[in-house]
Amino acid sequence: MSEILSAVATPSTLNELISGSLAGAVQVLVGQPLDTVKTRAQIAPSPMDILVQTVRKEGVFALYKGMASPLVGIAGVNSLLFTAYFVSRRIISPFPELSLRQTALAGSMAGAVNSLLASPVELLKVRMQGQYGAVDDKRLSRVAADLYKTWGFRQGVMRGFWVTVAREIPAYAGFYTGFEFAKRQFRNTLGDTLPVWALLTSGSFGGICYWLACYPLDVVKSRVQLCETPPTGIGYIGTEFRTIVREQGMAGLYRGLSPSRDIPAAAVTFVTFERTREYLLRSTGV
Repeated sequence: MSEILSAVATPSTLNELISGSLAGAVQVLVGQPLDTVKTRAQIAPSPMDILVQTVRKEGVFALYKGMASPLVGIAGVNSLLFTAYFVSRRIISPFPELSLRQTALAGSMAGAVNSLLASPVELLKVRMQGQYGAVDDKRLSRVAADLYKTWGFRQGVMRGFWVTVAREIPAYAGFYTGFEFAKRQFRNTLGDTLPVWALLTSGSFGGICYWLACYPLDVVKSRVQLCETPPTGIGYIGTEFRTIVREQGMAGLYRGLSPSRDIPAAAVTFVTFERTREYLLRSTGV
């Protein structure tokens, strides 16, 4: 316990919280349109058809539907995520340079912690994205209130929590390991101070690894959180998984993969985080 407390109670933790918050806001602004297409494509036909129909029927700003939840929430989520990741790194090793295996472990630990905020934020986001511009579409506050009033906290607000945990653990193992691997390859040829394009490329690779590690679970999560009624039993993840395969084949587990937001969004997330943390380090000295 003392090791955990000492890893958390460091001067750099505040810098990580601030950097993560800013990175989360930038991530939403860049990634939300593709994320809207991805979520709708997971429960509908081709992504391009979804994109065309969404813009035609609801306008360009419909691509930012549900943004209020992640814009506020993911600032907090990313703040928690990056802080949990660096705290996990300090718990795993007192040395700043971790092996890729240790990086994956730190990412997994951060993903598990991140689920506490990511689950309700993503629930509200996908519920907003699942509305198609009808006259009876609900505002974010009404969506949240109805979920809580009808189903309560556990089955309403926290619906899909365990599938979020199952997704976040491998996802962020891939996310951080992919980024660190690519960054180290660039450092071998470019030196320790990397240009922005190298950080963008490293972040993009992290985003690709993120989705390769977890995408079928993300499809399951979207379906569970968009369903009118909450899942029953502790084995709902496996039940939903088998239902998708039975109805759509294995391809159904990868529906909507092509527009996944975490390739461009992860790129700007890492650049924003790294540059903000470097600026705070120079300004504060910690």
